[in-house]
Amino acid sequence: MTAQETHLVEDEMLARQRLRLWLQMLKAVRHVEGSLRERLRSGYATTLPRFDVLAALHSEPEGMKMSELSQHLVVSNGNVTGVVDRLVHEELVERLTLESDRRAFLVRITDKGRALMDEMTAEHLSWIDEMFTDVSESDAARGISIMLDIRHKG
Repeated sequence: MTAQETHLVEDEMLARQRLRLWLQMLKAVRHVEGSLRERLRSGYATTLPRFDVLAALHSEPEGMKMSELSQHLVVSNGNVTGVVDRLVHEELVERLTLESDRRAFLVRITDKGRALMDEMTAEHLSWIDEMFTDVSESDAARGISIMLDIRHKG
């Protein structure tokens, strides 16, 4: 048996409160994600996966291998390939063959893609700030700390 299978609940009230926290976190993430998806669709005729790919490439001006990009986004190579294909078609990113490995591709954001991301990231920051307007700086810091604690535990 693993440690997860043998965990005994010591304080049922606390365990139930932690469960309620998880459910509220999940609902909050779905709410924010849904709002972002709609705003990206209506404001830029784009999707969250496309935004995520462009954001990753925007932060890496030299580009990323397809495998690095999929690892960074925590999705399969196949999922990234379809998004990248459409972004290449729209001239927002370019796909280059690597000299060192002809089977691997480097994906890099174009000037057109960078200009679009400069605009979208400023708008994205504004959207998040608006959605989190009732969250104080200290609450945001505490929330970040809690999320990091959860991520590093598992």
